[in-house]
Amino acid sequence: METRKRHARKEDYRMRTHLIHGNFESKKWDYNHHVIPPVSHSTAFRLSSLHRGAQGFVQFASADEALSGHIPIYIYDRLDEPTRGMLEENLASAEGGEICVTFASGMAAISAALGVALRQGQEVMAHQILYGCTYSLMTNWLPRFGMQARFGDFAKPEALRAQVTPATRVLYFETPLNPTMELIDIAAIRQLTDKINVNRDERERVLVVVDNTFATPYCQRPLKLGADIVVESLTKDIGGFGTDGGGAVIAAADWYNRLMLFRKDFGGVLAPRSAWAILVYGLPTLPARMVNQQKTALRVAKFLGEHPKVAGVNYPGTENFPQKALAHRQMVDLDGKFAPGSMLYFVLKGTDGKQTRAEKLVDYVAERAYTITLAVSLGQIKTLIEHPFSMTHSALPDEQKRAFGMHPEGIRLSIGLEDWRDIIRDLELALEKV
Repeated sequence: METRKRHARKEDYRMRTHLIHGNFESKKWDYNHHVIPPVSHSTAFRLSSLHRGAQGFVQFASADEALSGHIPIYIYDRLDEPTRGMLEENLASAEGGEICVTFASGMAAISAALGVALRQGQEVMAHQILYGCTYSLMTNWLPRFGMQARFGDFAKPEALRAQVTPATRVLYFETPLNPTMELIDIAAIRQLTDKINVNRDERERVLVVVDNTFATPYCQRPLKLGADIVVESLTKDIGGFGTDGGGAVIAAADWYNRLMLFRKDFGGVLAPRSAWAILVYGLPTLPARMVNQQKTALRVAKFLGEHPKVAGVNYPGTENFPQKALAHRQMVDLDGKFAPGSMLYFVLKGTDGKQTRAEKLVDYVAERAYTITLAVSLGQIKTLIEHPFSMTHSALPDEQKRAFGMHPEGIRLSIGLEDWRDIIRDLELALEKV
């Protein structure tokens, strides 16, 4: 008797496999016969008739059309194009969202998320520690559009509730925090938000927006934990190789029109070439890279934690991490296993003269180390070091940085794929000199 083979559905496969093979049935572009998806190099698309051109403009940014499975009518790159669209499908799937809209940078994505969520007279309440450029956006630019930013301690949700006003529209935070690696409990913020929204009109309800750059969808999926909107930089771990910039907003389908129109009018469009590189090289290799980077990060964190010149190390994967229970509950990979990520923050003891020990160590690494590179950004296959107090977070006032736990002796490490023994050796030599 002939045995029939059961054909598995695509949905039955694990997300790690999905990130490699992608949505090859995409209606953005028929590439069933391509092993590697193609890339579009055209800024404008040929139209066969005036009627087709008009229909394309009607369909543009229409959530019903874009999500219906029909092949879209492409007109102009800034509106939409197929390579970027395929990346967006796969990113939405990875984050557990209905739609994704990509942008030219992480900051463009953050600007879009706040731009579509806020109206004149409304405000964003953000956690007191933020990436410097996000802080600058909120304090320098939002007020010019009649939108205000205030700051609070998101680690204390109940105390935060008293600070929310009728004008508050967005609760915004990163987790883990850049650079201190503290965690914000996404589910707790969701519970707080639900209480606030009980008597609010739909247009006034408070939204939870989470920057997931440090964790990536491999380690954490905020939408599943209660976030309304996720933003992240594709330049970092998702891109992975330090060659292409980008950003993404992932959310429910009803945000699609507003995000697409914002991108069209403000013009922060992700280039097809960058989208293709992230689609073909970055996203598919994210699990393999992160698994190895996490192993090295734990070894480096343990080495630093035992060094006599180090006052403390913050890495969610260590046994003495202050928020260990939350880390294990919130930071899990696509199979439900603990995934603490590849970023760590450590603080050196004491100060030596005008130049901090941290500055001396970073300068020594920049001049002498082989495996560690002094550079901004993070999430590359190369290990990167920086001094947040004077570099990435320089936009924040010094007194605010100190008050909220950012130390002049603090150093941020983004762990790459080098041999862990070599990274530790370079750190050991640098620590001898400070």
